[in-house]
Amino acid sequence: MPLQPVILSGGSGTRLWPLSREAYPKQFLPLASEHTMLQETVRRLDGLDAEHPRQALALLDPLVVCNEDHRFLVAEQLRLIERHSAGIILEPKGRNTAPALTLAALAATRSDIDPILLVMPADHSIRHEPAFRAAVADACVIARTGAVVTFGIVPTKPETGYGYIRQGSTYEIEGLTGHAYVLSGFVEKPNASTAQEYLASGGYLWNSGIFVLKASLWLALIERFRPDIAQAAASAFAGARVDGAFLRLDPDLFGACPSDSIDYAVMEHLAGDTADLPPAVVVPLDAGWSDVGAWSALWEVREQDAGGNVLDGDTFVHDAHNNLLIAQHRMVAAIGVNDLIVVETPDAVLVASKESAQDVKTVTQFLQREQRNEYRHHQQVHRPWGSYEAIGQGARYQVKRLIVKAGESLSLQMHHHRAEHWIVVSGTARVTCDERSFLLTENQSAYIPVGATHRLENPGSILLELIEVQSGSYLGEDDIVRFEDRYNR
Repeated sequence: MPLQPVILSGGSGTRLWPLSREAYPKQFLPLASEHTMLQETVRRLDGLDAEHPRQALALLDPLVVCNEDHRFLVAEQLRLIERHSAGIILEPKGRNTAPALTLAALAATRSDIDPILLVMPADHSIRHEPAFRAAVADACVIARTGAVVTFGIVPTKPETGYGYIRQGSTYEIEGLTGHAYVLSGFVEKPNASTAQEYLASGGYLWNSGIFVLKASLWLALIERFRPDIAQAAASAFAGARVDGAFLRLDPDLFGACPSDSIDYAVMEHLAGDTADLPPAVVVPLDAGWSDVGAWSALWEVREQDAGGNVLDGDTFVHDAHNNLLIAQHRMVAAIGVNDLIVVETPDAVLVASKESAQDVKTVTQFLQREQRNEYRHHQQVHRPWGSYEAIGQGARYQVKRLIVKAGESLSLQMHHHRAEHWIVVSGTARVTCDERSFLLTENQSAYIPVGATHRLENPGSILLELIEVQSGSYLGEDDIVRFEDRYNR
């Protein structure tokens, strides 16, 4: 039976600021390994069909649902690990997980097949991947019978930052290698004493947000419980257009879709005594799972030194214990401190106690309210052709470092208010300026006057690095008129 992975790549990861930003959230960061969290989500499916041949699973390329602004990040990260997608569905506006899954289910059934959907957030860490794949195989056995399956994480501590699942009686079905239970109910995030009671009772699991069910079953359930979401998503999907690997939704039609989560829209209706509804089943998962939802969680999943410190980058510690230190740009030294989070980036530094890790969102709320750039972007801003980084600015000038990937090109464009000077540091540039087209190599430069139609390309096989000096009365990124753009921006 076909198994269709669905990766939900939404969210802004505000509690992991300053590494995670709105334009580059945590799923695109290598937080728990050398690969990004999105890449790890895709890679942990490797071998699922081969490891469990008795299930006769035909593993399909994943469907990814993401914010339209993140489309090139998703495509590039899949390319870097040599993986393909079955499609990248672009949400013009975030509408939570229930509409996102509805879009994926509609895409999965376009070819008159009804696959089992394996629905996974893109930003979770799972250390023991064979245990995860074994649980998926069991969930597929159950889902084949028309049940809805979710994974409940076996708790390791009285966690107050997660919602819980209450497990009911044993769910009996042939072919399982592990255990399964009737899903008795969902419980909101508890206080500390209640969380301790849950842990002691043994009957509660953390809510993972991972689901397994047939695509047709999800479409029937969302139509039953939230017909407004079902109809709005179907209308937006019907009006979508294909743009290479991307499926672009009609922004007005999807903007009218209500926002709701999978749990609230459907799953809570199925919990407990639901004789007239499909069974809801929870499969316990003990596989070193974490949603890495705060810096304290990252400290738990990363390798620690003898003093319990997690050190990343140019760091030094003395008489310091149980700290998380990340240095991206400058040296960070910690002396005589315990249980701290210190995260240094080129444009921001965070210092917090581990027990206050959940309060980092107050910083991002402040930055968003003040319309500060540190909320949305890093100092290095990624673009489909490469990246740029501001390295200096003043009255009427700005200096940037540009990296253009091999074979890539910026749009053919024009600026009303600024001129640009380009100096090649390494690689080869092809420059178009009005009617002229010419090559520049290392240490050569070009001048682009105000109002000139121009383009920058990298015709070579290595990265093109150059320094751009902008001068003029207005230097904002919105002073751009595009005439041609291979990325359809």
